[in-house]
Amino acid sequence: MSSPEAYAPDARAHNPAAGRELPALAARAEARGGWLGFDEYLEQVLYAPGLGYYSAGAAKFGPQGDFTTAPERSPLFGYSVARAIAPLLASFAAGGDGGEGGDGATGAEVLELGAGSGALAEAVLTRLATLGVLPRRYAILEVSADLRARQRARLSKLPAPLAGRIEWLDALPATPLRGVVLANEVADALPFRCLEKRAQGCVERGVAAALQWAEQPADAALLAELARVEAALEAPLEPGYRTEVCPRLDAWVASLAATLGEGLLLLFDYGLGRRELYHPQRYTGTLRCHYRHRAHDDPFLFPGLQDITAWVDFTRVAEAASDAGLEVAGYCTQAAFLLSAGLPAEIAVADGPLDGAALRAQLMRAAEARALLQPDEMGEVFKAIALVRGVPGPVPGFTMQDLRRLL
Repeated sequence: MSSPEAYAPDARAHNPAAGRELPALAARAEARGGWLGFDEYLEQVLYAPGLGYYSAGAAKFGPQGDFTTAPERSPLFGYSVARAIAPLLASFAAGGDGGEGGDGATGAEVLELGAGSGALAEAVLTRLATLGVLPRRYAILEVSADLRARQRARLSKLPAPLAGRIEWLDALPATPLRGVVLANEVADALPFRCLEKRAQGCVERGVAAALQWAEQPADAALLAELARVEAALEAPLEPGYRTEVCPRLDAWVASLAATLGEGLLLLFDYGLGRRELYHPQRYTGTLRCHYRHRAHDDPFLFPGLQDITAWVDFTRVAEAASDAGLEVAGYCTQAAFLLSAGLPAEIAVADGPLDGAALRAQLMRAAEARALLQPDEMGEVFKAIALVRGVPGPVPGFTMQDLRRLL
């Protein structure tokens, strides 16, 4: 199932470059003695220019893609995020950073990482405009040229006062910003390492030149990662336990902390605190692949055409944030965040009399909200975490539930 012949016919039409990276991957592994770390494999199949999943031209989000994120599921997600960050943006204006312009703009900024289809930016800006609290700039850092083009096409249709605030960046800002940094389903896409606990130690699970699982003894860095995980557990992992660790989370969070001079770093992703993530019941790990709205666990099936992720260790996120000088101001489920941030008010929005059309629209919003809130969909598996610097008091969206004890 892992050869180029395994590609479905429509997959090649979806991306004519499908499979071209396979010889390069095999050669790279051969040059390394027939073995690649899984994180190195992910760098190629997810991010290689023109060939990796995120840089090639295939649709990724929505009905025609491979998965649906919360912003694509419903604009209610972005509207609720806007309600949560609006008081902070307004407080920066009141604090004397340049005040508000005639259009309600503040001197604060919003930076979104990996903006996907642009759905979150569209919803956040739209609702911030109605709330009268627009940022001076809405910056987007997008590593994929293909996704950047799709975002431009979508967001150019916004009213000029909103579209004119959007700016695409090639790197994190050199000058720390004052405002909000947003990242929805970004951390889970960072390349990660795979390991298996053995009775006599630990092995790293990597990739052979034939593009299949291969093993080698864990190096000192990976052994330290295993020790870090087990230090948080009631008992060491049992032999045969397979899992993933993402050391790159540390540097990623540190870089975002350096970008945030004052304000809020708001992350959404699927994951758990360390004690829950590495529970004995999760002995096969959390690696998942997504292709055409089907989840499976074969990372070699469609290289370059499928998303490959693992659940986020939110304890690691919190530790990295603390090391970088940020405070963990909130941690809760996505459902609790949305309910606290103002989702009920968004469901109840009615433009004019509640006639038949308005009632149907309200029922549609209620159905979309259920998908965002239900435990068996996005409500419980997805978490929200608020990391702040110089922000006093509770953060909107985190007043209903406090799960920081689980970090």
